[in-house]
Amino acid sequence: MKNNTRVSNAIIRRLPRYRRYLGDLRSRGVKKISSNELSELIGYTASQIRQDLNTFGGFGQQGYGYSVDHLYAEINKILGLDREYKTVVVGVGHLGQAITNHILNYKFGFSIVGLFDVNPTIVGLAINGVKVQNSSELEDYVRNNNIDIGIICCGKDNAQEVADTLVRGGVEGIWNFAPIDLDIPERIAIENVHLSESLHTLSFLISSKEQENR
Repeated sequence: MKNNTRVSNAIIRRLPRYRRYLGDLRSRGVKKISSNELSELIGYTASQIRQDLNTFGGFGQQGYGYSVDHLYAEINKILGLDREYKTVVVGVGHLGQAITNHILNYKFGFSIVGLFDVNPTIVGLAINGVKVQNSSELEDYVRNNNIDIGIICCGKDNAQEVADTLVRGGVEGIWNFAPIDLDIPERIAIENVHLSESLHTLSFLISSKEQENR
């Protein structure tokens, strides 16, 4: 990244999309690509793509474009995907199990090593080989196993308490699926995924398009 460059949230949100398309290009054996060709694939303008990548140093060569393998590897580094994150999931209902299975199948940079719940009918079960433990053991487990990320999939009534426990245990980041805004220290990274808000946004977009087509 260029010195003294503050990366906007919009650019950060676009990087995983670049990575996804580059990964597809790699799987098809494509070795190089221009910003114009990326533009046609992704939908961003070529100028925007160049500006985004120039924030981190560019990576392209005039008259050649971008090496797909090199750019893919560099974006992995920028996103912090050149390391392994030890992760726990708290709340192993339908959503928690779906998130767990998705990450375990994804197999890139994130390793779920612990599952936690308060439901006695779930505690003791194993999901993809990972045993569900009682949430009362969460703080000690996080601290003793150097957990990087806590994924919150419990209800909103318990989410803040879970977040506090994860913070005390020493996590670096929280992926929050509970429908509540959490109060956490600034040193902790957090990504909120409020599914109902996303669905409401979709509802708005549908309504807007219906009005446009009248």
